[in-house]
Amino acid sequence: MGIILGPYIGAAAVSIGGLMWSTWQIGAFGFLSFIPGAVTALCSGFLYKGKRIPPFILYVTLLFSMAFYPTIGPAWLYPYFLWFHLIGLVVLMFPPTPMAIGYARRNNNLARSGLGIGIISLVSTLLGQMTGNVMFELVYWPAIYPLVEYWRAAQWRILTFVYPLERSIITLIAALVGAPLIKAIRASGYQMGGR
Repeated sequence: MGIILGPYIGAAAVSIGGLMWSTWQIGAFGFLSFIPGAVTALCSGFLYKGKRIPPFILYVTLLFSMAFYPTIGPAWLYPYFLWFHLIGLVVLMFPPTPMAIGYARRNNNLARSGLGIGIISLVSTLLGQMTGNVMFELVYWPAIYPLVEYWRAAQWRILTFVYPLERSIITLIAALVGAPLIKAIRASGYQMGGR
């Protein structure tokens, strides 16, 4: 949504959709379950427009908030959990990244466009996942899951290889579906990424 509608309207659309969905289905965070998706849309919208600073600030802030959350953060309990998030940060700041993202904006070649969309998706989906992790830490500790060992074993250790696989699949699907979709939308005359 961020790529198609831009960062602000895309995040608003995801928020409205998430709030509407919460009237039928309550997520892990109640009516606030839309927030990780809205952050993902905001990030993807910024990246598609070639703006890396706002996503960088969000990424670093959420990474440190999640990692060093008092007592239960993965930096204290299971630092290996952070490996894929650090890769996402490197991808975000890697010097050729703006050129690859530019392919998504300007190129009709599906492979190159898919590469740019894949990078946008990877960084954005990791940012959304970190948002959900911080919300989980805030909501579920210590009231629901007070034992520190639960966080080490059942959260960080188990998810260390689950979330990278999940986020990689999301990225691959976004690149494979997104490149032809964006090409078709652009061909119709719609200005991608909002104004």
